[in-house]
Amino acid sequence: MPALVFDCDGVLADTERDGHLPAFNQTFEEFGLPVRWSDAEYAEKVKVGGGKERMRTLLTPEFVAAAGLPADRAALDEQVAAWHRRKTEIYTEIIRSGSIPPRPGVRRIAAEADEAGWTLAVASTSAEASVRSVLELAMGPELAARFSVFAGDVVERKKPAPDIYAFALHRLGLDPADVVVIEDSRNGMLAALGAGLACAVTTSAYTGEEDFTGASLVVTSLGDPPPDEVVSRVLSDPLGVHPGPCVVLADLAALRGAGGDAKSAPAGTTVAGGDAKSAPMDGGDADSAPAGTSGAGGDADAAPARTPVDGPLDPGPSGPRPRPH
Repeated sequence: MPALVFDCDGVLADTERDGHLPAFNQTFEEFGLPVRWSDAEYAEKVKVGGGKERMRTLLTPEFVAAAGLPADRAALDEQVAAWHRRKTEIYTEIIRSGSIPPRPGVRRIAAEADEAGWTLAVASTSAEASVRSVLELAMGPELAARFSVFAGDVVERKKPAPDIYAFALHRLGLDPADVVVIEDSRNGMLAALGAGLACAVTTSAYTGEEDFTGASLVVTSLGDPPPDEVVSRVLSDPLGVHPGPCVVLADLAALRGAGGDAKSAPAGTTVAGGDAKSAPMDGGDADSAPAGTSGAGGDADAAPARTPVDGPLDPGPSGPRPRPH
């Protein structure tokens, strides 16, 4: 069965600048920490996968002393966990306020894929509560309920490690050749390629200048048709898909199988080959990481337009899934 797997932040909504950054800084203020990240500083922090992992970049000996934090590692871990819980609460409040709109095309593409019988999922290194709030914002409650969510510490190593995608493949019983991932960052792309998956990239606020060598398609967004038209600009199209003003499901279907071996990955990328069968069934802590996983994470222009073909898209060999009543 074909599957479409979305990253969350930067893909479903451009949440980093107007969601995560103010949530981090409000948390630092509430806890009396002597730091506020500027936009330029946070542009570097987003390259670190995972919110707790970003917070841990603060913990130099000088910062620990200046903030009056405990030197004991276990006590520091508890402190970071408390910061992160509060940051997640603040962030979720921002998302629920509706101040950050969904990115163009995500709901349209997901609805099209669901109607065609594709499996839908989100795979993110953000906290699950944060991911679910963004998913419901972007998709609406009914379509959001069609998604499987893999997030937070369900695996120990965060992106660019491929573990979250390998875990999702295993839990959903997917063939890597049938999966297309939508990411917005180089780290996310490397994670998808490392799991042997085809990856389309929609660049976001902090990632427009990153190197996306290895992606099967790179666009500014998925785009939307009139009346709220947003035109997608193609940045890289190595497979010659030639999407029109909006990326449609047929464009993504054409990418299936493009990530199935090391040839599609940039030099230096470890390719898992999509063999997620080694991942255990249990989730929720470090023991849930796929076999062979180590604890390195610490917790972590436009192409010619074409006319979309009328009629239903290929739903895959299993046909459409039963619709909810």
